[in-house]
Amino acid sequence: MNYNPSLYEINTRVFVKRFGAETKITNVPPVFWNELAEKGIDYVWLLGIWKTSDEVIEKYCFEDDLVNSYKRALRDFKKEDVIGSPFSIDVYDVNPKLADADSLIELKSFLNSRGIKLILDFVPNHFGAGTSLLKTHPEIFLQVDEESFLKDPHTYFKPFAGKEIYFAHGRDPFFPSWQDTIQINIFSKDAREFLTDTLLRLTDVCDGVRCDMAMLLLNNVFKNTWIGALSKNHFHLHEKEFWSEAISAVKNKRADFIFIAESYWDMEWELQQLGFDFTYDKKLTDRLRTGYVKDICEHLLAEESYQKRSLRFIENHDEERAAASFGKEKSKAAAIIISTIQGMRFYHDGQLEGKKIKLPVQLGREPEEFFPNGIHDFYDRLFSITQEKTFKHGNWKLLRPGPAWEGNISHNNMLAWEWNYNDEKRVVVVNYSESVSVSLLKLDVSGYPENFELLDLLNDQTYIRSSEEVYHTGLYIELKPWQAHILKY
Repeated sequence: MNYNPSLYEINTRVFVKRFGAETKITNVPPVFWNELAEKGIDYVWLLGIWKTSDEVIEKYCFEDDLVNSYKRALRDFKKEDVIGSPFSIDVYDVNPKLADADSLIELKSFLNSRGIKLILDFVPNHFGAGTSLLKTHPEIFLQVDEESFLKDPHTYFKPFAGKEIYFAHGRDPFFPSWQDTIQINIFSKDAREFLTDTLLRLTDVCDGVRCDMAMLLLNNVFKNTWIGALSKNHFHLHEKEFWSEAISAVKNKRADFIFIAESYWDMEWELQQLGFDFTYDKKLTDRLRTGYVKDICEHLLAEESYQKRSLRFIENHDEERAAASFGKEKSKAAAIIISTIQGMRFYHDGQLEGKKIKLPVQLGREPEEFFPNGIHDFYDRLFSITQEKTFKHGNWKLLRPGPAWEGNISHNNMLAWEWNYNDEKRVVVVNYSESVSVSLLKLDVSGYPENFELLDLLNDQTYIRSSEEVYHTGLYIELKPWQAHILKY
C-alpha cells in the first residue's frame, strides 16, 4: 500500500446516469477508469452500491427539511427523483440496478489491473428501517418496550402492523434519529457476529470499506447514546471494542483489506489504535475553510503516525462543495495543501470540475452545472505532480517561513513543507491568505552548485538562485493571494 494514497468518491446511483438512463456501473466506459489511473488515483469508493430499503422512501424521505434541500439542489425537482438514502441498506447484496455480484467482481478485477483498488460502503450502526433482516435476524437490532415508543415515537417505531414489537431508529446522539433506519445493537453478541461475518464476505468483492459513522460503535459512545434502552434490556458494557475484534478477524483473512473510518469528536486516534488504516480529518477541513494559518500549521505538527493515517479532504457528499464554500481560488490553494501533505488524499466526484451544488444523497438525479474556467486544468496539473513517487513514498517535513525583512509579518500567511525521496526534493509553499505575502525560506542546499536551478512544477517557471544565499539567508518567496509554488530542485 502507498504511504500517501489517493481516494476518489463516486455517488454511484447518480454517476451511472451520465452514460445513459439504464447504464450499470459495470458498463461505464473503460476510458473513465483509465483517466483516474493516469491521475494517480489509488482507490475508488463507490458510494451506494448496496440494495436499499425502497419501501421507506414514501414514509420518511419527504420531510419538509429534506424537500427543501431537494429543491435547492434541483430547481425542477420531481417526486420520482427521490430514491432514498444509500445508508438505508436492506442487505449487503448489490443493487440490481447497478450491477450483479459477478459483474462487480469483474469490475474490481479490471480496476485492480489498472492499479486501482475498490472501496465499498459498510454501515455498521444501522440498516434501513424496512430491511428484510427484521424478519430473519431481529435479534441484531435494538428492541425497546412500548413505554419507550409511546414517549418518543420519533426515535422508536413499530415496524409490523398487528405486532407489539418496537425498535429504535439509528441515530447520532447530537441529532434527531434517522427515521429511515433501524439501530443495530452492538452490545448484542448476535449483532457483532453478523457484522463481522458481513465484513468477511466483503473481502471477496472489494479491497476495503468506508465505515459510516464509525465512532458510534465505540462502547462508551453506544452506551451513552442508548443507556435508557440498554438498561431495560439488561445489556452490559462489553470488555472489548467491536472494531478491534472485527478488524482483527478480517485482517487475518486478508491483510491488505483496508478500513476507512468516518469519524468525528476527536476520536480519530482511538479508532486508529483499534485498527483503522485511515480516519477522517474533518478538523483540517474546518481549519482550511476558516483560513487561520497558525491553526493549520499546528494541526500539521501532530504525530507522524497519526498524520499518515488521516484522510484529508475539502469536500465529500456530506460537505458543501469546495468551489462554493471556499471560493474558486481558495479552494485551489486548499486542494494543493491536502494533496501535498501526509495521509490519504480524498477527492469527490465533481470536485475536479468545480461543481458548486451539494446533492442530497436521497436524490437520484443531479443538476446541470456550468463549471468555472481553469479548475479542471488546475487539477490535471496538480495530479500530474502529486502522482510522483516523491509525494507518494517520500519523507515529509514541515518548514517554517521567516520574515523577508525586519517588521514584515506577511510570512505568517505562508505554509511550507518539503518532500525527500532518494535524491529528489520538492518544496511546497502556499500563500493561504487574501494578501500578497513574502517570506524567506531556508533550504538545505549543501553540496549544490553555486548557482542552482529551481523548477516550479505548478506554474511552469524556472528560477536560478545562489545556493549560498538560499542556505544562509533563505529563498525569497513572493506570492499573490491563494497562490503557491511546488518547487523541484
